[in-house]
Amino acid sequence: MKKTIGILAHVDAGKTTLSEQILYHAGAISSCGRVDHKDTFLDNHEIEQNRGITIFSGLAHFFWNDNDYYLIDTPGHIDFAGETERAISILDYAILVINTAAGMEAYTLSLFQLLKKHQIPVFFFLNKIDLVQADISRCLKDITEKCTKQLLYIESFDSLNHPTEDFITRSAELDDDLLELFLEEALNQTEFLRGLIKAIGNRTLFPCISGSALNDKGVLDFLAIFDLLTTTDYEEKVQEEFHAMAYQIRHDKNGERLTFFKVLSGKIQVKSIVNYQGNQIFSVSQEHHHLKQEIQEKQEKINQIRCYHGSAFTIVQEAFAGDIIAVTGLSSLNPVNVSELEFRPSLKSKIIVKNCNDIRLILKNLKLLEAEDPLLNVTYEPALEEIHLEIMGKVQLEVLKQYLLDRFSMEAEFESPEILYKETIASPVFGCGHFEPLRHYAEVHLLLEPAASNSGISFESNCHVDILALNFQRLIKTHVFEKEHKGILTGSPLTDVKITLMKGRSHIKHTEGGDFREATYRAIRQALEQAENILLEPYYSIEIYADNIYLGRILSDIRKLHGTLEIQEQTGNMIYILASGPVACFLDYPLEFISFTRGTGIISMKQQGYRACHNTEQVIAQKGYDKDADLDNVSCSVFCHKGESFLVPWDKVGEYMHC
Repeated sequence: MKKTIGILAHVDAGKTTLSEQILYHAGAISSCGRVDHKDTFLDNHEIEQNRGITIFSGLAHFFWNDNDYYLIDTPGHIDFAGETERAISILDYAILVINTAAGMEAYTLSLFQLLKKHQIPVFFFLNKIDLVQADISRCLKDITEKCTKQLLYIESFDSLNHPTEDFITRSAELDDDLLELFLEEALNQTEFLRGLIKAIGNRTLFPCISGSALNDKGVLDFLAIFDLLTTTDYEEKVQEEFHAMAYQIRHDKNGERLTFFKVLSGKIQVKSIVNYQGNQIFSVSQEHHHLKQEIQEKQEKINQIRCYHGSAFTIVQEAFAGDIIAVTGLSSLNPVNVSELEFRPSLKSKIIVKNCNDIRLILKNLKLLEAEDPLLNVTYEPALEEIHLEIMGKVQLEVLKQYLLDRFSMEAEFESPEILYKETIASPVFGCGHFEPLRHYAEVHLLLEPAASNSGISFESNCHVDILALNFQRLIKTHVFEKEHKGILTGSPLTDVKITLMKGRSHIKHTEGGDFREATYRAIRQALEQAENILLEPYYSIEIYADNIYLGRILSDIRKLHGTLEIQEQTGNMIYILASGPVACFLDYPLEFISFTRGTGIISMKQQGYRACHNTEQVIAQKGYDKDADLDNVSCSVFCHKGESFLVPWDKVGEYMHC
């Protein structure tokens, strides 16, 4: 039976150490490495070893009790959360590791919520129980209060082999099906285990085991429990049509592009020709009615299939349902839709390469990195000859600097990160755009409405096909999403807007490709000129654990930094605070916090989304954006009279429109 498991945790919870112990006990590695010794199997990049943190998702393969496992060790630092989120999409089960000395931290809670979004069953492993500060009771309380009340603590593998009446009763109370069998007195050993497996798979029950990965306490018990209580059906799916899901892009030492994907059903062989759209891959014989029909599928041949185990790989001729493989030959597959990700950058930084002046070469190398991590969103501004990258935090910049040097011999420096602002509108507004130079014609009328916070851009059409042909309506939709539209306050990306096509017009003879692009862009911009525009900034969710002697200082800091206190609790001498505040104000606060608490406090911050900017006028003045000088984003329309084209400014176009 094939199973894909992911090890997830907040940084320093012992995630990589647990992975090492599992691989060692399974015989997949000959010795058990340690993070502090810089010799772990999956953290095999020099940067990871030197920093003592996981940066890239590591893939390993092992066998246990005739079951075939793929293990993915994910980054625990929030700056590399995008890497973790991409891996989650292909998991069958997740192991969420919690440091019992630190308790449930904000990022751990975010990971649990992300697993809930993808409906991935979760096992909790309470780690580092041998530390003096370890508090299992507090961790169990944190999990039940913040994650799920359906928590089943399993002391050992023997609890499943010889379950006590108390253990069976506790289990039955957590799941309706188990409770029904329990009340009917039909819950024998076989039915009990079958019921547990079903409840775990349905996410109505969450097993929890404790131990110490570093000292190999409880790891074998955990592995035995996990193996017994998990199941998949890939053996049955081998007979179905081929279907796979891609989750990441890598490049090998020779620059060969590798597409990593999981085979969900059927099988795939070398030299097979496949269709793909987004991150979905199919055999060419299939029809895929559930995919987006307006987006063309691409067809390419798989040249090589690799099975990776750490940094080593084996070349195979075919792969089956449940396998995770890397293939060559898929040149343009993009496994990530950035707009659907929970973790997205809130900062951007300008890159300066000191030992290379060739902009094209720099961009080529950075675009390779962007293919591997789409959240980087590399942009080039020709007018300023500047390259910018979007980032999650300062640690990522430090890693990028070293990585660019090691991989491309580029000596890069990054300017201090800037806040990644966005813009939206306060109320509905109509916009229109007309593009009619000689022998061209297109007109578009749009309605822009405020949408839910952090929802991005959406589109629908209320235009009848008798007014504008369906192919042109689809073209307008494509143009809405093909670029990042700028707001008019600071030139920041437009977001949280629903765009509705109301009407439009084409010309049977003169409408050419690109005409509706121009008309659509101008309609959006013309609407923004009339709208009440709102500047948005990213906010952090901030969790703090500290001695109560620091309470006054912390509350004062939150107010001073324009934050909002949401929860304040006290247990003994310790305080717990949940707050939120602008990234711009709290970006450097963790260093200050660690300093005045003398390292005894714990602070965890994660991006919470965007809210109205706390200092709009100051930011607008600082940005100095001139909307009228931005020739790539114009609000005027182009009309034609007696063979001559002329421009009409945005506030006059209504008088000239044709429909």
